[in-house]
Amino acid sequence: MAGLERPTNKMAPSVRTTINKVLTVVPATEVATERAMSEENSTTMVNSVPFPPPTVQNVTLDNGSASETARINRRLWWAMPILTVAWIGLIAIIAASLTPLKLWELAPGSAEQVSNRLSFDKAALSKVMRYPAKTPVLFVTAFGSKLTALDAFAGALDKDVDVQSYKERYGTSTPTEQQRLGYQSMTTAKQIAEYVAYTRLGLEASFVYGDIIVEELVCLDNPGPLSGCKQLQLGDTITELDGEPTPTLLDLGPLMANHKPGDIVTLTIKPADIPGGASSTDKYVKRIQLIADPDTPTRPIIGFIPADTRTVQLPFEVGIDTDRIGGPSAGLAFTLALLDELTPGDLMGGVRVAATGTIEEDESVGAIGALAQKAVAVKAAGAKVFLVPKGQSEEELADARRAAGPSVRIEPVANLTEALAILESLGGSGISNATIEL
Repeated sequence: MAGLERPTNKMAPSVRTTINKVLTVVPATEVATERAMSEENSTTMVNSVPFPPPTVQNVTLDNGSASETARINRRLWWAMPILTVAWIGLIAIIAASLTPLKLWELAPGSAEQVSNRLSFDKAALSKVMRYPAKTPVLFVTAFGSKLTALDAFAGALDKDVDVQSYKERYGTSTPTEQQRLGYQSMTTAKQIAEYVAYTRLGLEASFVYGDIIVEELVCLDNPGPLSGCKQLQLGDTITELDGEPTPTLLDLGPLMANHKPGDIVTLTIKPADIPGGASSTDKYVKRIQLIADPDTPTRPIIGFIPADTRTVQLPFEVGIDTDRIGGPSAGLAFTLALLDELTPGDLMGGVRVAATGTIEEDESVGAIGALAQKAVAVKAAGAKVFLVPKGQSEEELADARRAAGPSVRIEPVANLTEALAILESLGGSGISNATIEL
C-alpha cells in the first residue's frame, strides 16, 4: 500500500476512551449505593450490612419514616443490576479489544514536513548550498494495521476508515511479502525523486539497473500448472533463463525475444528471505510455460511484473529518512522538497502545501491509494492546498474533496511542470531559472 504506516494500533486511543467511560460509570454507581446506605444507617439501621445484596434491618419509625425507608430500599435494589450490567459491559469491551480478527484498517495517517527528514552530509554541502525550506511541503501517509473485534466495530462506524478483508488488503500475497515490496518501492521512489530533481537543476544523474525481482504476478483465466502465476512467489529473484545469466532486465529482454507464447523455459530463482522459509542464499530451478502478453498477443511473457530495482548515480547524496513507511506515493513530495532546498526562495509561496503521487523519470505523476484517508490527514495538518495525481478516478477525487472539506483546495496534476505552475500561482519562487553548477 502506498504511503502506508504500520502503527502499533491506530484505533487504540478510541478504545481506551470507551473503556474509561465505562470505568467512570462503575465507581459512580458504587458511590451512589454507599451514600444511600450511609444515609439509612444514620436513621434506621442498627448495624451496616455488606452487599450483595443490600438489606435494611426493620425498625419502628415515627412520623412517616417507613415510606422513606421503602424508597431507599428500592434504590438499593436497583443499584445492583446496574452495577452488574456495567461490569459485564466492561468485560465485554476488554475481551473485544483483545480478540484479533482477519481484518485490517485503512485509516487517515499523518501529513509531515519532508524537510525534517532530509539530511545533507559534508560531501554534499561541499558541492552545493542548502537553502532550508521556508514553507516546507508535506508528504502524506495512511495508517494500516490488523484489527481487533472492537477496532473493527469502531472502524465500521467511522466514515474515514476503510475496513478491509485479507484479500482486499493483500490479494494473493502475504503480509511479509507486501511489507518487503512496500519498503522496496519507497526506496525506489526516493531514488527517482533525486534523479528528477537533480536533472531539473541541470545536474548529471543516471540510472543503474538492478536485480530482476518479482513484484506482482500476472494470472490469466485458468492458469496452467507450469504458469509463472503458479510457480513464482513475490520477492523471487530471477538469476538465469535457460542457463544464461540474467542480472538485469536489460539481459532478460534479448533472451525472451527467442521464444514465443507456449514455450517452456527453465528459470533459476533465488527466493526472498522469508522467516521460517527459504534463505536468499539458496537457489532452485523451475520450468515455466510462457504466456501471451494481454496487450500484445504475439509477445511472450513469463507472467510477472518486476520491481523497479534501479539505483541512481548522483554527483552527491541527500538522505531522506522514511523510517517504517512503505510505498511510492511520496515521490512528488520528495521531488518538490529537494527542489525547494537546493534553490533560493520559497517554492511554496508561504502557503502550507501537501503533495501525494508517484514520480517517474519522465516527471509524470502517478496515481496512488487511500486518497480520501490522506485528504483527512491533510486537513488535520492545516494544509491549504493538496496536490494529487490527475490519474485518480473521478470518484476518488470526489471522495477526497468531501473528506478534506472546503478548507483544503485539491489540485490534480499530471506532471511536475503542472505542480510547479500551481505553486507559482500561489506566489512560489519557481525554478525556471535555477541551475546548479558543480
